[in-house]
Amino acid sequence: MKYKPDIHTAMENTKKWWHREDIGRCAITVTAPKKQTAALKKPAMPKNAHDKWTDFEYIKSNVDYKLQCTFFGGEAMPVWSGGYPGHDSIPAFLGCDVLLDEETGWWKPIIGDGELNSYDIESLVIDSGNKWWRHSQKYHASANECSDKNSMPSVPAMGGTGDTLAALRGTERLLFDLVEQPETVKKFEEHLMTQWIAVYSHYYEMHKAQNFGGSCNFFRCWAPGAFYIPSNDFSYMISTDMYERIFLDGLTRQIDFLDFSIYHVDGVEAFRHVDLLCGIKKLNALQILPGAGKPSPLYYMDILKKVQGCGKNLHISIPPHEVKTALDNLSSKGLMIDTFCENEEDARDLIDCAVKWSKFYIR
Repeated sequence: MKYKPDIHTAMENTKKWWHREDIGRCAITVTAPKKQTAALKKPAMPKNAHDKWTDFEYIKSNVDYKLQCTFFGGEAMPVWSGGYPGHDSIPAFLGCDVLLDEETGWWKPIIGDGELNSYDIESLVIDSGNKWWRHSQKYHASANECSDKNSMPSVPAMGGTGDTLAALRGTERLLFDLVEQPETVKKFEEHLMTQWIAVYSHYYEMHKAQNFGGSCNFFRCWAPGAFYIPSNDFSYMISTDMYERIFLDGLTRQIDFLDFSIYHVDGVEAFRHVDLLCGIKKLNALQILPGAGKPSPLYYMDILKKVQGCGKNLHISIPPHEVKTALDNLSSKGLMIDTFCENEEDARDLIDCAVKWSKFYIR
């Protein structure tokens, strides 16, 4: 593979990580600027944000530029992706307008007025004529063509339990619905998960051959089957009891459908759900992400050790100077560290150090 010469070693290591086997160190996805790429010319940015995310010629050239300029060390995979601002997602496919800016995008609710039970659940289906669905088909076909075994095309960041309905309904309205119409919310969730499974299956099959029979996504890591990052960022605002009553069935259905999964625990207020999540038998791993403006994941060592103590794999994103501290306090068994370095030499050295620092046991 052009952008990942050690691809087969990385895939074998990742397979072992999924199964909590010893690879001689923790799993590590480390990226860095690649040597001797200063002469490469960065593509000119389109004049407006919309074109940044939709101009195929710009997306192709920009992704190729980034791949050429990046060293992918350890288990880091060269993922072909133009970014994830929300236009390539279930809410957009169901009809939400997407306001795109330079960094991300925002959905406009389409069922935000009136009572939730006044809407026909069955009418919320993917329309093949939807502009974002049509754009997505062209984009992902382009991803396959451009990857051509030199990189791995990503499945979309499509949303999941809680967050999709929050996009369709509006976060504030959905909070009221959970109190006033909890059973209606649960029915919507069941229907939306059916839509999610259908869309994921479509993209998994589209990209499977390019991904060596497996799948990649925005985590830059790979799995030898259907892999996704389940999440429910909306759960930051609700109790664990409410999460369990309303959203757990949909989440469990999603995880049971997948071959491999890492749950994205986003924000310190979502940490309250970790015990519940660790009880999901088929869930492979949890990512502990404190959120913007919060301390390092290592500040929450009790949560990290709880995940490992429950027999789940653990994913954390930390700067390189924290890797030794992480490995002094955590088992390398099932641990994946995502990090970055300022240059390729430092990245390679960090991988070597991870071998010396890793300990395959639970404290």
